[in-house]
Amino acid sequence: MSLLKVTGLTKKFGKFTALDGVNLEVNEGEVYGFIGPNGAGKSTTIRVLLGILKATEGQVKIFGKDAWKDAVDIHKRIAYVPGDVNLWPNLTGGEVIDLFVTLRGGNNQSRREELIKKFDLDPTKKCRTYSKGNRQKVALIAAFSSDADLYILDEPTSGLDPLMERVFQECVMDAKKEGKSVLLSSHILSEVEKLCDRVGIIRQGRIIETGSLSELRHLTRTNLLVETKQPITALQDLQGVHDIVKRDQGVSFQVDTEEMEQVIRYVSQFGIVKLESAPPTLEDLFMRHYEGAGNTAHKGAGGVS
Repeated sequence: MSLLKVTGLTKKFGKFTALDGVNLEVNEGEVYGFIGPNGAGKSTTIRVLLGILKATEGQVKIFGKDAWKDAVDIHKRIAYVPGDVNLWPNLTGGEVIDLFVTLRGGNNQSRREELIKKFDLDPTKKCRTYSKGNRQKVALIAAFSSDADLYILDEPTSGLDPLMERVFQECVMDAKKEGKSVLLSSHILSEVEKLCDRVGIIRQGRIIETGSLSELRHLTRTNLLVETKQPITALQDLQGVHDIVKRDQGVSFQVDTEEMEQVIRYVSQFGIVKLESAPPTLEDLFMRHYEGAGNTAHKGAGGVS
């Protein structure tokens, strides 16, 4: 069942079209990754979801309610973390966390204390003394301390060190186990890959691909390093082979996943001594999508081209 449903969302600023017919759906108990380069329309979409911006066209429903008209009701059940957190400079971190949690009608002190410890935050310090990373921790602790049904996270780990990123990932997985939904906007693709059930890729205000990671990996290439008894000839003539680089003992190249079987069969006749394979990642997928606007890889199942 979908908790959040965006249909044909268009947002114009004068003559500039920031969002062009965006379709998006986040189901109950699902972590949905929302990725794209800076300026692609991620934050504009999120501002419409939060009722900060009014859609020019289209329909945005959260919990079956209109994101613009029913924003006050919707906000009682959502938690939002932006990528750059501004806090009241004269309040302590602990006071800000309590304020946010109280605004949502929650008061889970044990959860609050547990998260403060996990994120290694000193809640007694004034917010004006906090680094960017610590301000981010305050927002994350406040969000995950509250009993929200939907978490909208816009570049939430900006400024966090790798150890704290791992703590954040644990919080997302805990929320998922409790049946909560998460919309995670990020450009850290390894983070999206670890956490998300489905992914939507936005480019120039349009969703160009959406689906589960296994569905989207047909667009990626696997990196291979091959050493053979005899030199491999005519490798460049094979369909689906890219970026061939000769190494000391062999050759490295990329292979389109759908051509893998015939490529392996071809190179094996030269006597494979060593074969290393690096699995496709979202990073590969991301690069393929944006390496040229006219690339046919932009057209994919479930996407708007």
